[in-house]
Amino acid sequence: MSVLALSAAALFTFCTNAPCETCVVDGDTFWLAGEKVRIADINAPETGQARCASERQRGEAAKLRLLELLNRGPVLLVGGRRSHDRYGRRLAVVTRQGRSLGAQLVTEGLAEPWRGRRSSWCGTGA
Repeated sequence: MSVLALSAAALFTFCTNAPCETCVVDGDTFWLAGEKVRIADINAPETGQARCASERQRGEAAKLRLLELLNRGPVLLVGGRRSHDRYGRRLAVVTRQGRSLGAQLVTEGLAEPWRGRRSSWCGTGA
């Protein structure tokens, strides 16, 4: 297990165009100091590749909430069995004061726990 601590709060914005430095892509992916990070313990609805309007709306809500959570102060990135996914993104559980930000998004209904695959956010009532 690897831990990357951020000693100071970073100011996150929404990602627009490359190059990305410190910004939020969607509800489970962000850039930090030029490195793309995938929150390992959740799956959030898509925004850019949403399959329906409902997924896009839910994805935008998750993206906004992740931005708010990340901008509240320093976080720890806790790595697990794999350090990176097949797309080269760092895989990490993002925590603040021992609490997973991903778990908070799940509690708020903006994401689901990661189950090893993506789920459909269209027509499921999920």
